[in-house]
Amino acid sequence: MAVSKRTRLFAEALGTGFLLIGVVGSGIMGESLANGNTAVALLANAIATGCILYVIITTLGPVSGAHFNPVVTLAFAWRGEHPWAQVLPYIGVQILGGIGGVWAAHLMFDLPIVQTATTVRTGTHQWASEIIATFGLLFVIFGGLRHRVDAVPPLVALYITGAYWFTSSTSFANPAVTIARGFSDTFAGIAPANVAMFIVMQGVGLVIGHFVLTRLFGSNE
Repeated sequence: MAVSKRTRLFAEALGTGFLLIGVVGSGIMGESLANGNTAVALLANAIATGCILYVIITTLGPVSGAHFNPVVTLAFAWRGEHPWAQVLPYIGVQILGGIGGVWAAHLMFDLPIVQTATTVRTGTHQWASEIIATFGLLFVIFGGLRHRVDAVPPLVALYITGAYWFTSSTSFANPAVTIARGFSDTFAGIAPANVAMFIVMQGVGLVIGHFVLTRLFGSNE
């Protein structure tokens, strides 16, 4: 049964919203329960994010493709596996859904809904982390699709859970997530002044990923 464009866009917005609820909500809860232990808060944040990724990819993959990430949408389009005409609508609803998810998390934890992040995340080490994190995410997705489609949800969930720990940036790897987290002055926040460079580095990861992964796994172009 064909899925309408409106339904696909709604699925992308809803899924990205739940992703940010998972990221921001677990960050707030983890920090409040960790008594200043940042490692415990990050562990809670990573596990919750991996869990929600598994859920939304499994449930919404058949509806929209479960991108929830402008980099993923652009990667599929570049490989000839997603219509270019749907790229901007997908990216638009991913960003709006992400911001809505941030606001929903604030509402649930009785925080001011509209916020501006103050957490500084910058420097060559974090920018390099975003390149590697984004490349790795695409590697997991397209490698999974090439060799074992049913394993993609757990592969992505496990990768992001691990990448929270092995990258100094905690693996944003997603422009929509990056923008949305700029609206949360909580554990998961990123100062708006730092958002642009994160997105640029994610774009670099996309370009590297396209050429390397097309050679490894092929393309439909």
